[in-house]
Amino acid sequence: MLKGRDLLEPMDFTTDELMELFKLADKIIENPENYSEACKGKLLATLFYEPSTRTRFSFEAAMLRLGGNVIGFSEANVSSVAKGESISDTIRTVACYVDMAVMRHPKEGAPIVAAACTDMPIINAGDGGHHHPTQTLTDLFTIWKEKGGFDNMTVGFCGDLKFGRTVHSLIKALSRYENVSFILISPEELVIPDYVRKEILIKEKIHFKEVENMQEALPILDILYMTRVQRERFFNEEDYVRLKDRYILDGAKMKLAKDDMMVLHPLPRVNEISVEVDEDPRALYFKQAKNGMFIRMALILSLLGIETQNETQEV
Repeated sequence: MLKGRDLLEPMDFTTDELMELFKLADKIIENPENYSEACKGKLLATLFYEPSTRTRFSFEAAMLRLGGNVIGFSEANVSSVAKGESISDTIRTVACYVDMAVMRHPKEGAPIVAAACTDMPIINAGDGGHHHPTQTLTDLFTIWKEKGGFDNMTVGFCGDLKFGRTVHSLIKALSRYENVSFILISPEELVIPDYVRKEILIKEKIHFKEVENMQEALPILDILYMTRVQRERFFNEEDYVRLKDRYILDGAKMKLAKDDMMVLHPLPRVNEISVEVDEDPRALYFKQAKNGMFIRMALILSLLGIETQNETQEV
């Protein structure tokens, strides 16, 4: 169903297609040995023009656990980009060697340019402050595993909502489900961008509220999605220092929340979640990170159109 497709933004797959991915990821978790050689002989290129730990490692671990191999670069200055090579030329060249590519780039829309140059699947691993669709898959899969669905929930996003591409992507993805409302917690300087407010929230008539006080929102949330204030997105160091510790989730604040509220975070964290929260069963961000590997395994298999013997027998 997804063979040969690209994943460039969160709405590229239907809700039914997402559910198939979630179910496949769940099967991989239950029986990883059934998939350990599924991608034998396949090559994944990781083209990271921007630093990454979790996303790059997660994709590499996913491909290696499927029996495939990985080549690529983790910084633009160690590739021919440093010599002035264009994105399109890089992709056309890489496509001569590999079966699919994962790309992170500081410029919005760069993966779209890449996808237009080749027939091999391109996965957007983050483009500037725009989208991060595989983090969205990770977030949705974690919510589905813990809550069993997405309808009738109140989701709070806290911190850097202006530059946080994970926030923009998840809001867009969750907007397709029934009776989902959002509490947007941020200082005035880091509120959600106008395009998210107007083109998604207002246009789709989704209930949302913008507040500055975290404690005010906590008692009614089913999910709290924390984000760090991203130093790399600021032009002014003074503004970053002033805002970076505006919101810190600690044990005292967790006492205000529901007993089954989920705490998610795309990581890395800096100071926005106190380490004392790690022991709270509602803190799911490290489980979320692990889920990211499994959903990326499912994504790789699906885009390459690989069916395991186990799946074929089930059909």
